[in-house]
Amino acid sequence: MGDIDELNSLLGVLRTDDIPSEIDDTLLAVQHDLFDLGGEISIPGSSLLPSSAVDRLEAVIDRWNSELPALKEFILPGGSRAAAHCHLARAVCRRAERVIVKLADSDTINDVLIRYVNRLSDLLFVLARTLARHGDGKEVMWDRSRLRSTDVER
Repeated sequence: MGDIDELNSLLGVLRTDDIPSEIDDTLLAVQHDLFDLGGEISIPGSSLLPSSAVDRLEAVIDRWNSELPALKEFILPGGSRAAAHCHLARAVCRRAERVIVKLADSDTINDVLIRYVNRLSDLLFVLARTLARHGDGKEVMWDRSRLRSTDVER
C-alpha cells in the first residue's frame, strides 16, 4: 500500500510540472486507477480495477511511443524536471510491482493488478522520454564511451 501511495503522490508532483494537457489527463486517470488498485489490495476478495484499465494503458503506450525515435542506447533519468519526476515515478512503480508479486506468493491477488503496474512502468518510461523532448528538451543518453577496459575487468 505504501509503495502505491508513494507512486500516486509522485504522479501528483509530476502533474504540477509543465506537461502537455493530454499527458496530465492520462496521469489523472492513472491516479484514480491506483486508488482502485490500492483498495483492491486492502480489501481481500474485492475487484475494483477492471482488466480494461490494462488495455487503456497499452493504447496510451502505443500512442506516445509511436512519436518517439527507436532507442539505440540506454537513457539516463533526466532531460527536464518533468522527465526526471516521471523517471522517479517509474522506479517507484517497479518497486511496487515487485512488492505486489511477492504479496501474490502468500495472498490471492487479482492478476490484473500485476499486469497493470507492469504496463504502468512502461507507460511512465515512454512518457519520461516524451517529456524530456517536450519544449525543445532532449533525452540524456548513456555514454558508452565512458566505460574503460579497466572498469569492465573489475
